[in-house]
Amino acid sequence: MDHTIQEERERFYIGDQTDPIAFLDFEEERETMVITSTVVEPSARKQGLATELIDHAVNYARKNKLQIDPVCPFARDVIKDTPEYHVVWKQ
Repeated sequence: MDHTIQEERERFYIGDQTDPIAFLDFEEERETMVITSTVVEPSARKQGLATELIDHAVNYARKNKLQIDPVCPFARDVIKDTPEYHVVWKQ
């Protein structure tokens, strides 16, 4: 299965644009990227897709000089538990 991460306006996704197997939604507010949700279809769970999406979001934030406010509980836990992500974490 292709796990290429695609980008569209305020969304990163894996799979078909209209019916992705995994996606991360966010909002950009000034210099902050607010991660609002991370979703993976039940049949695609336990493959690390959500973590890949968080990593992609962190790299996007670094590249665009944004801080991340992880409103989504999963995103917050991954960022909190990954010390190298703390440089973009808006605490």
